[in-house]
Amino acid sequence: MIETSARLLKLLSLLQQPKEWSGAALAKELGVGVRTVRRDVDKLRNLGYPVDAVPGVAGYRLGAGAALPPLLLDDEEAVAVAVGLRAAANGTVAGTEEASVRALTKLEQVLPSRLRYRIELLQQVAVTPAGGPSVLPDVLLAVAAACRDHYRLRFDYRNHDGTATTRTTEPHRLVHTGRRWYLVAWDVDRDDWRTFRVDRLEPRIPTGPRFTPREVPELASTNRGVAYGAYRHQARILVQASAEQVADRFGPSIASVTPVDAGHTKRFGTGGPVTLVETGANSLEQLALYVGSLGHPFEVQDPPELIDAIRELAARLAAAISAPPDK
Repeated sequence: MIETSARLLKLLSLLQQPKEWSGAALAKELGVGVRTVRRDVDKLRNLGYPVDAVPGVAGYRLGAGAALPPLLLDDEEAVAVAVGLRAAANGTVAGTEEASVRALTKLEQVLPSRLRYRIELLQQVAVTPAGGPSVLPDVLLAVAAACRDHYRLRFDYRNHDGTATTRTTEPHRLVHTGRRWYLVAWDVDRDDWRTFRVDRLEPRIPTGPRFTPREVPELASTNRGVAYGAYRHQARILVQASAEQVADRFGPSIASVTPVDAGHTKRFGTGGPVTLVETGANSLEQLALYVGSLGHPFEVQDPPELIDAIRELAARLAAAISAPPDK
């Protein structure tokens, strides 16, 4: 049985090469008769591999099927795929970051140590979303594995003010915003869903025990936590524009937008729709620039300190354009 299984794996490896094989050529490579090759091909077909018969040459080739069967990779191919997945996890191809981390987690789980070493030599860099803080690959993979296998995850976490805490969570999913990685998880101690920046956490290994996944929050709630809750300063701003207009300017990972009744404020009168924008930043100056770039009338609801920051920014800009030109 072991000999037969090894022969099937070798046959599959041969068929995955982009060429057509005659039955005689396969028999020679495997050291068996043509009849045995036919039986082995039938076994692969029963396992879901689409082995096509090539007319005219009494040969075989591996075709495309309705589902993706397991693939065999040699050492060079495995290294290339792992490095490529790490690059994709950086956000080099928009929309593939989370899938790349899941695939990389599966691949690195089965890689032999000699290939892990080669991959580390080729890419001794942290996984870094474009423009965001670095995330160590081992941390990202550990969190992804806990999400996939439904194991509780304990980690040390640094809040935005530098305060250190230890959290116990039921991890649900990783979210990539183009700048940062976030973990959406059920916080066991706080009995609620929370969003954590992955660059601020350090997993405690081993993980466990297993848990039964809960009903997950709506995507809108997840996006709100990413856009609003993970920053030092959180802001609520009313904007005289439709939610569609605001959403076109800023994605869901940057701000949460909600249409509201115009009666919330007297400032805008009856001049059109009003939208509540909830967003965050690590400095009030960033928030002031952010709301100033919206291109629509707005009113700050919270925090009061943001109003002072906007006044200071407006004063600096006014002074810059009122200063006499150099002669």
